[in-house]
Amino acid sequence: MRGVKRQTPRMNSVLETDWMAEGNCASRPPSVFFPSDGVGVDTARRICADCPVKDLCLEYALENRIDHGVWGGTSERERRRLLKARGEHSAGVRVGTVDA
Repeated sequence: MRGVKRQTPRMNSVLETDWMAEGNCASRPPSVFFPSDGVGVDTARRICADCPVKDLCLEYALENRIDHGVWGGTSERERRRLLKARGEHSAGVRVGTVDA
């Protein structure tokens, strides 16, 4: 995940994923953030709660339509709801836009 360069419309200030090294998750095993049950999600959320890059992490997950794991303190279901509230399809196409 680290070092991947990707520019997205909302994340122009974050052109790389270098910010990930600053997260509370950087020193934890990835399995903590890809739990198989609700207890695991709560554990990951507690780690994310005071993370200095929590907002960047969540935005990264939303912009890149990451379907699995806890990102920015949110579960897969919560991110789907956020996308829906923003008026975006989970496939990454904004509602009301037409691709040329």
